[in-house]
Amino acid sequence: MHISITGGTGLVGTALVSFLLEQGHEVTIFTRNPGKHSKNHQKAHLASYENLPAVIEESDAVVNLAGENLFDQRWNEVVKSRILKSRVKTTRAVVCAIGEASRKPQVLISASAVGYYGSRGDTVLDESSSAGDDFLARVCLQWEEEADEVRKHGVRLAIPRIGIVLDKSGGALEKMKQPFSMFIGGPLGNGSQFFPWVHVEDVCRAIYFAISDEQLHGAFNLSAPDPITMKEFAQQLGSVMGRPSLFPVPEFALRLVVGDAAEALVASQRTVPRKLHDAGFQFTYPNVYKALNQLLES
Repeated sequence: MHISITGGTGLVGTALVSFLLEQGHEVTIFTRNPGKHSKNHQKAHLASYENLPAVIEESDAVVNLAGENLFDQRWNEVVKSRILKSRVKTTRAVVCAIGEASRKPQVLISASAVGYYGSRGDTVLDESSSAGDDFLARVCLQWEEEADEVRKHGVRLAIPRIGIVLDKSGGALEKMKQPFSMFIGGPLGNGSQFFPWVHVEDVCRAIYFAISDEQLHGAFNLSAPDPITMKEFAQQLGSVMGRPSLFPVPEFALRLVVGDAAEALVASQRTVPRKLHDAGFQFTYPNVYKALNQLLES
């Protein structure tokens, strides 16, 4: 297949591009600066967003991962506005291009996040659970509504609500393991919140599964089937690294560093991937200890 990807230079996008190329597919990455990424993606095609309609017309599937990084900066109202617009505007552009294409892709995979549910304590959340009402929940809701417009053009839509992606090359795991390496690691917040983690390899496999399975429609949770609390995750991370988990980071301290993002970092989402399970998808890393061992000891 020819698969086109927005956000293909981000954490998940980079891993997905490599995965799809290994499967023998042709991949085009949309980027605002093709020259900047040409050395890192020599086997993939690079295209500017100005060529979106022409490339989509030649694509069998489109994966929309674009969006400003959530936790690389301190949140304020300006940053929050950029976070929303970066997701909604790109999704709108992709859907419009699909609508204009004389040859349409078979499927649009348009990312969302488990933040859709808001913070829900220990309530088990599957795809039938309602949306939350905090900032990230509202972002996800608008993001998904924008993607839903593609169904008017007769194109299948699948929306992975992605959890906290664990990857050895960066992201949340890189930030969380740093204090452990200095023997000052511990959970964020009080540790009782559920932490909806997922191994990056399973993210790639599940997105590819959604591309291939014509029966998979709509939103599906993309987090590991074994949800655990932040305290349990910190203990497992410390165990794999041979470090203690002794120093919780209170929410007020997080707020000093990351602003309003602290609310999202201590949110509790006990998500389960029910639709993926029912569709027959099997996680390679259902257990967090196995996932951390592979990521940190390989």
